[in-house]
Amino acid sequence: MMKNHPHPGEILREDVLLPLGIEVTEAAKRLGIARTTLSRVIHGHAGISPDLAIRLELAGVGTARFWMTLQTNFELSQSRTRIQPKVIPLQSNVA
Repeated sequence: MMKNHPHPGEILREDVLLPLGIEVTEAAKRLGIARTTLSRVIHGHAGISPDLAIRLELAGVGTARFWMTLQTNFELSQSRTRIQPKVIPLQSNVA
């Protein structure tokens, strides 16, 4: 299991926007979102929302499920780095 998943915004920036030569302002315009919103995502200050995932799919950049999976994997990896409280199983093994 990968411990430190990259932020999906980093993947969007490095693997999509930079190779296509599209600036944040232009990408935000094409996706129908505010430039500041997209900037926060690609700099790791905000996550990929379901709405953005759908817009990326409509723009031909992977599927919405792909982007949401990246976001979920990132959030889970972040949570695994934090100390969790002691948890007691909800079900006992006694029949």
